[in-house]
Amino acid sequence: MTQRVAIIGAGPSGLAQLRAFQSAQSKGDDIPELVCFEKQDDWGGLWNYTWRTGLDEHGEPVHGSMYRYLWSNGPKECLEFADYSFDEHFGKPIASYPPREVLWDYIKGRVEKAGVRDYIRFSTPVRNVSYDDTTKKFTVTVHDHINDRIYSEEFDYVITASGHFSTPRVPTFEGFSTFGGRILHAHDFRDALEFKDKDILLVGSSYSAEDIGSQCYKYGARSLTSCYRTAPMGFKWPENWEEKPLLQRVDSNTAYFADGSSKKIDAIILCTGYLHHFPFLPESLCLKTDNRLWPLDLYKGVVWEDNPQMFYLGMQDQWYTFNMFDAQAWYVRDIIMGKIKLPASKETMTQNTLEWREKELKLKTAEEMFTFQGDYILELIEATDYPTFDIEGVRKTFLEWKHHKKENIMTFRDYSYRSLMTGTMSPPHHTPWIDALDDSLDAYLADEPIQKAG
Repeated sequence: MTQRVAIIGAGPSGLAQLRAFQSAQSKGDDIPELVCFEKQDDWGGLWNYTWRTGLDEHGEPVHGSMYRYLWSNGPKECLEFADYSFDEHFGKPIASYPPREVLWDYIKGRVEKAGVRDYIRFSTPVRNVSYDDTTKKFTVTVHDHINDRIYSEEFDYVITASGHFSTPRVPTFEGFSTFGGRILHAHDFRDALEFKDKDILLVGSSYSAEDIGSQCYKYGARSLTSCYRTAPMGFKWPENWEEKPLLQRVDSNTAYFADGSSKKIDAIILCTGYLHHFPFLPESLCLKTDNRLWPLDLYKGVVWEDNPQMFYLGMQDQWYTFNMFDAQAWYVRDIIMGKIKLPASKETMTQNTLEWREKELKLKTAEEMFTFQGDYILELIEATDYPTFDIEGVRKTFLEWKHHKKENIMTFRDYSYRSLMTGTMSPPHHTPWIDALDDSLDAYLADEPIQKAG
């Protein structure tokens, strides 16, 4: 009897899994029956932008944390698919820091070429997953919103690829209930124009804070203040952006910080991270971790050690993104298809996981961290037929990127890099990032700035 595989989520990780199986099929292998459940009405995960916040049209929590005007915050050369280059997709070299619409087009292009859309059931969130120890099968219960129907099906394997940047971690501070301005989490941030001519406070000191703050600066915020718990970001900020130690309290229009200073503000954006959240999973199958490079309980970062018929993709903190999801998806595929044999005991798998965790705990610098993740990816792809790519080149590109960001946070996206898949040097974008207010696909791909009427 043909085995059945349920894939939860059709974002970059779920699509990588579909592509992995399709790749095997194209080489003559028999593959299991695949069903991918996607709660949104289109594929792409976070890259599938929505204006909605809170709840969607079906009353489901909005998955997307993507905002207008987002550009890649790292070189595209570090996330390029090894089997589908940017040159192939766009028919020409493009600049190194694409905006969201361009990256979404690229992600779609590969899976459109692979022809995997028919495996996906859209507008169908997963409600519950259970496992029967007797039959060794999962029962997956879903809600088909198109037909307003709840139903269940049996599967031999379940792959959770629903991501972990969709359920916000939302702290509170004294005075929030009486603050007179807007308070929102980065998850609900959509358009920097909302904050034009406003004094903004950003709570947090990681990628969301730096990028949302940069967007607000670019589109005309009057001033920006970011605050940190342990250490400042320390970039070369514009004159109207300052960093403060942690927020202590607010009143109706003023924020008060741990150093005794205060600042009048109009809005507070909480850039405070996300939770790994799987409300459809029982305790026995549910990963519990914070956002780190090596979560426990996952052998090789993907196999649920308590039940090796259950897998997770993309659950790590991410230096690498699309090509790491590919490496994981190819590895999971080969376990399911019997090409990779798992250790006989859970204890052996757990021991391997703990060895990786010990390595992770010793990491101190960014270079050590992306080298660690690169080594992990290399270990996975060496066990499969995924195309080997220049991971050392990616490491060097990351180092250049870190240097350019430190040099000037507002100009790092103006640099160009060489593709590690094709060797093609990317051209500079026709407009410096700070001046590129139109980030549509057409405007970005044009050979020169598009002149608008009026």
